[in-house]
Amino acid sequence: MIQKKICMLGGFAVGKTSLVSRFVSSIFSDKYLTTIGVKIDRKPVVVDQSTINIVIWDIAGEDEFQTVQRSYLRGSSGYLLVADGTRASTFETACELQKNAEDTVGRVPFILALNKSDLAAEWQVDPRAYARLAEQGWTITRTSAKTGAGVEETFQALARQMAGR
Repeated sequence: MIQKKICMLGGFAVGKTSLVSRFVSSIFSDKYLTTIGVKIDRKPVVVDQSTINIVIWDIAGEDEFQTVQRSYLRGSSGYLLVADGTRASTFETACELQKNAEDTVGRVPFILALNKSDLAAEWQVDPRAYARLAEQGWTITRTSAKTGAGVEETFQALARQMAGR
């Protein structure tokens, strides 16, 4: 079985852990628990009749890219950037994290997940900002860890991108 490491990157309280819980265990909790360091989960996914064991490193949310995160990123086959659509600052943080991640692991597949799509009426992220990134080739999805919308599809898309490398 092929094994691929991905990292979850994003600011504080954007929903990284909730997305992983929804993807791996199909659960959601309203209780906010801060991730300390890194939490590792696994889930096999099937891509083109091959099973890939996805090893998900859920890294503590940072609004600054710490050197400890750089060490967590090493060996990653891809990463999921997560921004909270209801907080524009987390979108900016995700963009900065992408630059730093690329400096650390090079050009590996990544997806920007705009989380909390169930709260779309409260969104602060400007659609033009992420449309510009899409024009530059970024894959951008809208997800809701709460409802599950877009979660499976986002992880599957990242797995497909990694399998194609």
